[in-house]
Amino acid sequence: MKSIDVAQIIPVVKKLCIDANYYIADDVREKVNQALASEESPTGREILGIIMQNYELAASRQMPLCQDTGLAVIFVEIGQDVHITGGDFTQAINEGVRQGYAQGFLRKAVVTDPVIQRRNTGDNTPAIIYTEIVPGETLKITVVPKGGGAENMSALRMLNSTEGLKGVKDFVVDCVRKAGGRPCPPVIVGVGLGGNFEQSALLAKKALLRPLNARNPDPFWAQVETELLERINRLGIGPQGLGGSTTAFAISILQKPCHIASLPVAVNIDCHCHRHETAVIE
Repeated sequence: MKSIDVAQIIPVVKKLCIDANYYIADDVREKVNQALASEESPTGREILGIIMQNYELAASRQMPLCQDTGLAVIFVEIGQDVHITGGDFTQAINEGVRQGYAQGFLRKAVVTDPVIQRRNTGDNTPAIIYTEIVPGETLKITVVPKGGGAENMSALRMLNSTEGLKGVKDFVVDCVRKAGGRPCPPVIVGVGLGGNFEQSALLAKKALLRPLNARNPDPFWAQVETELLERINRLGIGPQGLGGSTTAFAISILQKPCHIASLPVAVNIDCHCHRHETAVIE
């Protein structure tokens, strides 16, 4: 049995919050460079160049990539042979977020009540935390600062089971069409299929964690992703919604079994920054 003190968790989460907002991942840079070579619109190419400049400036000046530094979504894989000691696990995660957003000069974007008072909590907590028990004796933490513009364009629909693959494809493309330039394209589209109402939404968010240069391990769904990406990039929305052939960098699908009467499908859209950072505590 491996013991991990909550005091080890706090600085790790703090650093992940800052790094995710300052530094762009290599797979995103690769997609921008590919789009610069293939984008048909002169305006689109100019925007993609500015996006890359923004990435470089954020890293060199130690500044956030975007003024919307996101709601902290935390995915934690807890090894089944790990014993967390020394305090409250959830409090430790939130303390890491609190310190990261303060020391990284990241905008606080959480309100206490969704409707009535909407008073800012002042420290970007509470975070949204998802835990999963996995084999092993390590703690894997992934921080996803999810901005409001892209998140607001996400959607879920309980399709009739008879609508099948065509219904799924049409719904995904329609979500991106309706989103237009609001989620700051080029976007990454996470799709969750199956499970039930709430699991499909979680699958869509987790789908965004797959590296952009990795194909779906299932050949059938890999082909569906390719078809969807082609359809979406034919919409003409383009970089920042100003027209072009690069509306999305990638489509990622996660699927689970579901009830015979149901076909849940959720779409979670991410902006071009596609912020996420992962660390493992051993």
